[in-house]
Amino acid sequence: MKIKNLIIFGTRPEAIKMAPLVKEFQKNNQEFETRVCITAQHREMLDQVLEFFEIKPDYDLNLMKPNQNLYTLTSDIITGLKPVLEDFKPDLVYVHGDTTTTMASSIASFYSGAKVCHIEAGLRTFNMQSPFPEEMNRCVTGVVTNYHFSPTETSKNNLLTEDKKDESILITGNTVIDALLFSVAKIKNTDFVDHQVQKLTDLLESDKRLVLVTGHRRENHGQGFLNICKALKTIAEENKDVQIVYPVHLNPNVQKPVYDLLSNIDNIKLIDPLSYPAFVWLMEKSYLIITDSGGVQEEAPSLGKPVLVMRDTTERPEAVDAGTVVLVGTDSNRIIKQASLLLDDSEAYHKMSALHNPYGDGKACERIVNFIKGISNE
Repeated sequence: MKIKNLIIFGTRPEAIKMAPLVKEFQKNNQEFETRVCITAQHREMLDQVLEFFEIKPDYDLNLMKPNQNLYTLTSDIITGLKPVLEDFKPDLVYVHGDTTTTMASSIASFYSGAKVCHIEAGLRTFNMQSPFPEEMNRCVTGVVTNYHFSPTETSKNNLLTEDKKDESILITGNTVIDALLFSVAKIKNTDFVDHQVQKLTDLLESDKRLVLVTGHRRENHGQGFLNICKALKTIAEENKDVQIVYPVHLNPNVQKPVYDLLSNIDNIKLIDPLSYPAFVWLMEKSYLIITDSGGVQEEAPSLGKPVLVMRDTTERPEAVDAGTVVLVGTDSNRIIKQASLLLDDSEAYHKMSALHNPYGDGKACERIVNFIKGISNE
């Protein structure tokens, strides 16, 4: 009898990191019946990823609403999953990372009697307010998880200190590297066409070094984004040979300060959010990346791109320890100082860009599937 897998995700970052796992289980369809459920905590950006990876969900809760909040989203996910879990009756449910979808889905799956498999398990900042609510989400998920798939030794050790059983934890590397390597290969295929990539090709100035910026974190709203914009303005004005490209998140708390402060600077291009393949293409073209994203911290080192992280804490300390990223917070002076070092000092730049990515080799999903095969044969 086949093992019944239900893979649940709801945001674009989750979709990117879960897509290669869906593909890997589908390749092993003699042993697994695998279905995909999306909550659509994000909608348009999620659909772009599904299309790129050619994944058709079996269940779509379609929960995204204007001005949704954590209270209603959490309750809607739990109640929305009840009929899905009752219909499919999965043996194993797979959730990813630290979103509200992850936390609420793990609780619903626990209620249903299914075993919970947590992909990207064990990341911790040890500060429940940073990032908020993600740190709480992953801690709660960890409580009801049966099998923890940790990207690194550090994340495994975090789980062991929380008294998780060693045999329930597998170090896999991060599935985002699986997704990245698949995507780079697909984008380089001569048959691949993406209209956003075509627009970016026209936008970029070949004689300027590209600095890619992303920012959306809730904890940076307000003064944090004002400081970030001040730093970017200074970097642009002091480095005319640099072109800053900033795909601006749709959240009004991000849009207003960014457009108010940066829209009239010649070598800063503010653009709409990008599809995943277009973003991967832009990362490859970049010289330096400044971000508050967790996923970019993992992806960029595989492309040899130094990363400045606009956060005070990170649940990915391996990258800091390896030297592939530098934490600069939202302090304008720190952002300017570190960016200037990498733009002005070629030796410092090349030393950082040549470092080994601590997050994996692109075989995380293969390891997860082999682990599940092993426990199913016990």
